[in-house]
Amino acid sequence: MDRKIGLFDAMRTMRAMRRLKPDPVPDELIREIIEAGTWAPSGGDTQHWRFIVVKDPEIKKQLQIRYKRAYEDLKERFHAAPPPPGKSELQKQRMLAARDHLTEHFHEAPVLIVCCLVADSGSGVAAGASIYPAVQNMLLAARALGLGATLTTRHLLYEPEVDEILRLPDEAHTFAIIPVGYPLGNFGPLSRAPVEQVTFLDRWGEKYL
Repeated sequence: MDRKIGLFDAMRTMRAMRRLKPDPVPDELIREIIEAGTWAPSGGDTQHWRFIVVKDPEIKKQLQIRYKRAYEDLKERFHAAPPPPGKSELQKQRMLAARDHLTEHFHEAPVLIVCCLVADSGSGVAAGASIYPAVQNMLLAARALGLGATLTTRHLLYEPEVDEILRLPDEAHTFAIIPVGYPLGNFGPLSRAPVEQVTFLDRWGEKYL
């Protein structure tokens, strides 16, 4: 466990870890991850986030059934899409294989952290600004603790069923699920499009660098 990793090193090597060992993760580490989430900003500093730590095998299995069903709905589109920026076709195929693995073994992740907002936060794009910074903090904290994690939102295709499984009240909405566990793979350099390709100066299309 490398607790001295620098922030930029963590960001540079924080791969989406979709292959996880079933080994238990100590509650104190999960608490550290969630605490890191609570350090994030939120609109009006409302801190309307709520987190459900799911460890019950039956609840995880019920979530996996919906997660897999959503994947079947989207699978053709995933496979037809070109490789993401900065990735080769081979890298894309590896990513799809990891996605397949997570789909089949979603319920075997030792912990699923369900990230929610309550009260008047709503469920739209702007509301996400009050929860996704917390999610990113949690992903970075997991990386610093040597744990694998990834942000997934696929369950939202079956949101009403997921809400029922988790007994969410009407005023609560889920925005992400983070599977957490010790990684089967290795952290390492990311493949991304260069800054020059995604950045403009003053107006769209004007070269920045």
